[in-house]
Amino acid sequence: MNYDANLINYFLNASLVVKVVMLILIGASIFSWTYILQRGFYLKYVAKSASKFEKTFWSDEDLSKLYIEGQKHKTPLEGLEAIFHAGFKEFLRFRKHTSSGMDLIMDNTKRAMRVAQMREQDKLETHLSFLAIVGSTSPYVGLFGTVWGIMQAFRALANVEQATISMVAPGIAEALIATALGLFAAIPAVIAYNRYITDIGRLMNRFEAFEEEFTNILICQSQPASARLEVVE
Repeated sequence: MNYDANLINYFLNASLVVKVVMLILIGASIFSWTYILQRGFYLKYVAKSASKFEKTFWSDEDLSKLYIEGQKHKTPLEGLEAIFHAGFKEFLRFRKHTSSGMDLIMDNTKRAMRVAQMREQDKLETHLSFLAIVGSTSPYVGLFGTVWGIMQAFRALANVEQATISMVAPGIAEALIATALGLFAAIPAVIAYNRYITDIGRLMNRFEAFEEEFTNILICQSQPASARLEVVE
């Protein structure tokens, strides 16, 4: 309890500038942890949803049936399922035009899936820029508060005839808390940012692999039965 009370006293006795720096860093830390937890749960949800959808997709279920079932969802589609629906919707729309060649149909299908993938990537990376900013700037903000606090502590000695360590120690301790808060805000933000960027990269590779496989399936299903038999032989 005495340790907590001392920290509070250090904050209360600090100069106005150091107090503002501490409050900024505390606020940044709170927002960072909020986004860290929210992004962590969301990325796990997208990864689990992708695994579940892939299992259904490769269970030899009819693609049209899978597409219709997805349209019945009341909530917006996420991740891999959203990419599948965007591509299959474009494929069905262009296939109705008998004048459209297979190359044109597949080009538009791939383009629709790429656009959907970009939208999903943008959703996955939401708030990551904030974590990057906190991770890169918090130590410097804390250092600014520390330098300012130490300057104020030594300036107070100008009016004292005999200076002792006990006179400047409290002011220096108050100032160093700003640096500690800066590191406390920055370290989790940097770790989470790097981890989530890696996880998102893996999901993007997974999405791209699915798009290629899905495109091959659509091409095979669009070929005449005789052509498919020749390929098998």
